[in-house]
Amino acid sequence: MRRVIYVLLAFALAPSAFADDLSWLTGPQASNVPVVNGWAGIYIGGQVSYSNAGGDFSKTTQAPLAYVLRDLTLESEQQPSSWPVLGQANHSATGFGGFAGYNTQFERLVLGVEANYDQANLSLIAPNSPISRRTSAGGNTYDVSITGSGSVTDLNFGTLRARAGWALGNFLPYGFAGLAVGHANVNISATVFGQENPQNQPCTPSGPATPTCVPFSFTGTAGKSGEWMYGVTVGGGLDVALTRNVFLRAEYEYVQFAAIANLVVQVNTVRGGLGVKF
Repeated sequence: MRRVIYVLLAFALAPSAFADDLSWLTGPQASNVPVVNGWAGIYIGGQVSYSNAGGDFSKTTQAPLAYVLRDLTLESEQQPSSWPVLGQANHSATGFGGFAGYNTQFERLVLGVEANYDQANLSLIAPNSPISRRTSAGGNTYDVSITGSGSVTDLNFGTLRARAGWALGNFLPYGFAGLAVGHANVNISATVFGQENPQNQPCTPSGPATPTCVPFSFTGTAGKSGEWMYGVTVGGGLDVALTRNVFLRAEYEYVQFAAIANLVVQVNTVRGGLGVKF
């Protein structure tokens, strides 16, 4: 995450640095370099990215375990399904992609719409902390253990954004907001196992007058391979025109997907790109 923050700070300082280093683009001495007076039109481009994804898996095992334990007194009185065995996961990766959009301009105000895709292949693997407890329900004692696993793999995503920018000659700072669509393999699994000690008596071999410890094991799952994920995106960036038709881009994007199996995935991305305006 610190690397993401450092890159964002660099982007925040970029306009003034570009203004100094590329003053030849707009200065009076640049007689042979065209100055961009308009950003309207169709454009396409390619980009490279660095993304950091994160998600909290602590509640993902609740629903599948509650379902498989729904008929047991143990669940109704003690709710072992609510015991968190999975934790938070993060993953960072480089990626690549492309964008295409259309701008219209009103004096300095630039409005547009853009489709953006990122091939990031992000993966989240949840840490597992099994829990074992002795508890009671319905007059019986239970030795209960819960373990689980959770993962989101091969996450790639695209966004459809509405953009607004303010033209400053060859510079176009902009912000955007829109919808996000992702595709990933989401797999959640949890197992509760142990033994029931009837009437709170010591476990002894089976006999006519002695109770027997009753072993049990239940497994619940959630998610699927090839899961579609939907969410929202916000962010901002800077386009810098090199010629009337070619521009550089630097931007930051935040994506949050709606919960799947009580898992909310968030992605922070910084990008650099090169575009062509027609």
